[in-house]
Amino acid sequence: MSASSPAPNPRLSPRLRRTLQLAYGVEGVTGARIWQWADTVAVGVSVAPSSNAVSTLRRVESALAGVREPGEAWEFGLLDAS
Repeated sequence: MSASSPAPNPRLSPRLRRTLQLAYGVEGVTGARIWQWADTVAVGVSVAPSSNAVSTLRRVESALAGVREPGEAWEFGLLDAS
């Protein structure tokens, strides 16, 4: 994990921890949160002011494509900076 990534949450499954690692690995991501319920995963990211939010969000979606499982619905969004 990069120096800016938080310590791993031991309550998260290894797959969700890996998802967070990948999200933090995307240039421009300054924060990330993940939620999972039933067959849905939601990922929210904070983006550096110097980065384009839409472009960064697309790169996060692309970076996480490999951890998606068939039949899951994934949602992506920006976290409120306030």
